[in-house]
Formats: sequence, structure tokens, C-alpha cells
Amino acid sequence: MIETVGLKTRSRFTFTVDTAGPAGGALVLLLHGFPESRHSWRAALPALAKAGHRAVAPDQRGYSPGARPDPKDLSNYAFEKLIADAIDIADAAGASGKRFHLVGHDWGGQVAWGVAGRHPERLASLTILSRPHPSPFRRALLKEDGDQKHRSRHHRAFLDSETGPMLLEGNGRRLRERLAEQGVPDTAIEEHMGVLGSPDAIEATLAWYRSNKGLAADIGKIAVPTLYIWGDNDATVGPDAAHGTAEFVATAYGLEVLPGVGHFVMDQAAAKATELMLAHIAKHPV
Repeated sequence: MIETVGLKTRSRFTFTVDTAGPAGGALVLLLHGFPESRHSWRAALPALAKAGHRAVAPDQRGYSPGARPDPKDLSNYAFEKLIADAIDIADAAGASGKRFHLVGHDWGGQVAWGVAGRHPERLASLTILSRPHPSPFRRALLKEDGDQKHRSRHHRAFLDSETGPMLLEGNGRRLRERLAEQGVPDTAIEEHMGVLGSPDAIEATLAWYRSNKGLAADIGKIAVPTLYIWGDNDATVGPDAAHGTAEFVATAYGLEVLPGVGHFVMDQAAAKATELMLAHIAKHPV
């Protein structure tokens, strides 16, 4: 059974989180991407709970109304603060001073790479969906063939001050179409729009891009056992960045390529992704 609660952290923010599983179970923290929300993990939470884990999926900074500092001040959405949020949420969820398992998709994957780079001692395992390690991603962006630059062209649009209102026009028509085109079902789209479908929310979520242009991050090699799941039909992450990620993990590493699956893995291949996630976590117990 999934329970939705407000989780107050030491930062005094209150994050909206979905949680499932025994309170004493090893924590699995799941971080969503854009333009989605905690609802991305609706299929994974019951499976993690059944395996005895305490699964916690928050709406992150800007997505949670109780954790939405002014997006006009872009320092509020700096990468280091997003990383700190993940640690604060884990501590507030019962893993204070303990190791936990971390899972991230898209922007949540970027944050998860950051947590693994800055706080490897806190993680028992790392599972990333879609988002490659920042170093091969940046390298792919600079390639002369322009493939990754073309795939990431929406990042530039998100820097424009008119983008937020445009995305919400017509009841969020553009956002809805983008998600539907990439295999996200209507019910999930409604859930995500319920989180980010207001002017305050959309500006806060776009502040992630505006504060962290180009997704640049100096993280270095990862010393946490890592599983990277990538769909070979991902419209926003190309094969160079995906396959280049192995070079930047210095310990146990596995790449799982899902044929025919796009960027939104948990919407197109939730059962397979959850199965892989559970197997990886089981190999690296807290």
C-alpha cells in the first residue's frame, strides 16, 4: 500500500513523498525527472515494499509546494542544493547516518550521480535510468556530429522566460503531447500535471535547467556499485553518452540496454526496470 505524506527535513522544507514498505526496511530513495513527478515510481514502490524495503519517492525541490523557494533566485536550485535535498530526505526518512539505495531517472539521475560522487559512503547501491554520467554526456554534447546536441535542444528552450507560460497553454497541451509521444500513458500524464501544471510549479521546475546550464557537473569517477538502464530508442540520450558511462564508474558496473524503449523507462518497461533494480539492490545489501 502506497501512502502519501509530508516529510519535513532539517532544511525546514516539507517534501510530498509516496512511501511503501516496512519502516525498518533498508531505504530505497527514488528521484524523478522532468517533466514528471513522484508518480513515476508507482509501479516500483509496491515491488520494493514486497521485497522488504522502505521505498520513498519524493516530489523534489520546486515540485513539492512545501519545498519551493523563489525560482527567480536561481541559486535556490543550484546542483549542490539538489544533492543536499536527497541526503536530507534520506535522513528524514529514517536513514540518518546509514547507507541507503538510490535510484534516479532523468534529472533525478543527474542528482543521483551527484550524490554518489559527493557522498559515496552513504550509498549501498546506485541505479540510474536514462541519464548518463555527466562527463560522457558533456563529451557527447561537444562532438562534431552534433547528435547529442540535437537530442538536447530542448534544454536551450527551457532557458527562455516565455517557456513556462507556453508549456501551460491549453491545459498543458505541449507537455501532454511530449509525454504521450514518448509512451507515457494518459493516467500518468494526469498525475504529473497535477504536480507541475501550475505557473509556480513550472517556473520552479524550469529553474533546475536555468541554474545548471548544460547539466555540467564535476563529479569524477563513481565508487558506488552502479546499474545503468538505458532504452535504445531514447530520443534525448544517444548511444555515445550511454555507452561512455562505463568509463566513469570505478567499481561494480552493469549496463542494461532495453531494446525499443524510450526515455521514460518506467512508463514503457516498468516491470523489467523494476526487476533489474531489485536484482541490483539485492547484490549490494545495506
